[in-house]
Amino acid sequence: MSIGDKRQRQAYDGIVVAAPVSVPYERYSPEPAHWWLARALSGLGSASGVSPSDVDGLCVSSFTLFPDTAVGLTQHFGLTPRWLDHIPTGGASGVIALRKAARAVQSGDAGIVACIAGDTNHVDSFRAMLTSFSRFSQDASYPYGSGGPNGSFALMTQDYMHQYGVQKKHFGKLCVAQRSNALHYPDALMKTPLTMEQYMSARQIADPIVLFDCVMPCAGAEAFLVMHEDQAKDMKLPFARILSTIERHNAYPDDPVQTRGGWSLDKDELWEQSGVTPADVSLLQTYDDYPVVIAMQFEDLGFCEKGDAGAFIAEHTFTFDGSFPHNTSGGQLSVGQAGAAGGYLGLVEAIRQLTGAAQQNAVADAEIAAVSGFGMINFDRGLCSAAAILARQE
Repeated sequence: MSIGDKRQRQAYDGIVVAAPVSVPYERYSPEPAHWWLARALSGLGSASGVSPSDVDGLCVSSFTLFPDTAVGLTQHFGLTPRWLDHIPTGGASGVIALRKAARAVQSGDAGIVACIAGDTNHVDSFRAMLTSFSRFSQDASYPYGSGGPNGSFALMTQDYMHQYGVQKKHFGKLCVAQRSNALHYPDALMKTPLTMEQYMSARQIADPIVLFDCVMPCAGAEAFLVMHEDQAKDMKLPFARILSTIERHNAYPDDPVQTRGGWSLDKDELWEQSGVTPADVSLLQTYDDYPVVIAMQFEDLGFCEKGDAGAFIAEHTFTFDGSFPHNTSGGQLSVGQAGAAGGYLGLVEAIRQLTGAAQQNAVADAEIAAVSGFGMINFDRGLCSAAAILARQE
């Protein structure tokens, strides 16, 4: 254990998250990422009453913003922040943005931080992104016809099923449950019910992955605000309290095939700092570009033991009105994956659930939410993992 690991991290007392904003997704869009991010920022103003001059911190995540970064957006949007960050960590970006923004507010480096994520999706933009996603993708994947995550996740899924006995029907149950949740979330792109029979007979994409195991790229944006609790109360903004967070990159690099993520290295700290246990959680939002990653998060966050995800899945319904509510908006598998905004989707949904903003898919008496992120598939594994525990306003 390093000296840094031994230090007691400061709690997030008094720092809150508010104003959950989702810009409704579209399958394809002629607009650039800037347009989607602008709509997210505008949505924050409408949801909170905050003006651009009130925002003195800005955190941005986007894959299709190039050649601009967060600093370019300050000029586009007419902002003059004293704190700025650009977070290129894909599915882990929402929690990482929350962590950094909370510490900025806590230290006094910023008063109100707008965290925004969004991407466009042109007809050919996903293929174009894959060609330059990383040096690994440029040199080791795309030239050999294996561009994109399907090949990597097929390998991970096959190995995980072999090691732990998880079956296709277990992954199917998660997909079916998330589709059921999506039918109650107005902004989900997938609005057709999904049955287990349809899942089991779906066409294969990359053995053993089938159609319903894969997210659908789309355009959209997500956003939230981080500030002091007193300020949120003065503004009469419903908020969620930040109990704890963790973040880890390139965990277990010697594993030949990834079957675990960085959450397992830090889960004890996550729960200890939060003051709650997995049994206290009202709802869980996991990053879900493929079902195998959901199973890994169930285990590595401590909701079940390693290798027991199959039994855990068999035990629960995962619907917003059933046992162990999970990905209550439908998650990316049924809402869609709007690029880097996919890393914000679960966090924004958790804030909605805890602040009374959820409507048809509201979890009854939700008090504690766990949110987990996973991102940046670099040839054969995801490099980034993060998680947060949030609580309803006291």
